[in-house]
Amino acid sequence: MSKRLEDRVAIVTGAGHGIGKAYARELALNGAKVVIAELDERAALKVAEDLAADGHETLGLKVDVSSAADLDTMATQTIERFGRIDILVNNAAIFSTVPMSRAGFDTIEEDEWDAMMRVNVKGPWLASRAVIPHMRARNYGKIINISSGTALKGAPTRIHYVTSKAGILGFTKTLAKEVGDANICVNCVAPGNTLAEENPDDSVVAMREKAKGARALKRVQTPEDLTGAIVFFASSESDFITGQTLVVDGGSHMH
Repeated sequence: MSKRLEDRVAIVTGAGHGIGKAYARELALNGAKVVIAELDERAALKVAEDLAADGHETLGLKVDVSSAADLDTMATQTIERFGRIDILVNNAAIFSTVPMSRAGFDTIEEDEWDAMMRVNVKGPWLASRAVIPHMRARNYGKIINISSGTALKGAPTRIHYVTSKAGILGFTKTLAKEVGDANICVNCVAPGNTLAEENPDDSVVAMREKAKGARALKRVQTPEDLTGAIVFFASSESDFITGQTLVVDGGSHMH
């Protein structure tokens, strides 16, 4: 078992399901103590329980990333439990577990647009704001934001989601400039079309299969294809990399 992240403390938002759960598990396997910050409290506690059963130190918390109070409490409880915060993965988003409409730009309801921005853009800002003081105190930290390959090429019938994920690209670069003086690295991973659903129906599987056609690597992308990038950005191997976006999509979008 790798110990690249031994004694590090990581928070992963939206880690109760899908890709976020895979991130949390891989960070734990690499030695990190992991906080499962998840709106679905039952899922958070279950992931934490499963990791603990495998010998990992974890903490499951119910967290709404659109709530500043929840995120401040998350940071406080992490410090109380583990004494430090080294890594934040801003993964929570409206997309799969919290579904979104797939509709034309002029038929999306205003409330859904606002919810998308509140969770997908405001959430990472609030979470970063909550943990950065603790990172500054130790003059070290890794923040990993999750965008999407759709932000680089556009995708019809989900303009609110694509807009939110494009915002994360600018957020990453700007935050990296602001916190570099505290030796905090801020980077971004942009996944491609990923089979992240835990119980996908035939239509979802067909949609994920169809995405293979645009890739250099002709197979369905899974959450495990993304975990190596997260561990790299969380580790000391990326200590002189900041403000960057790594696209992990099997060669669908090349830049």
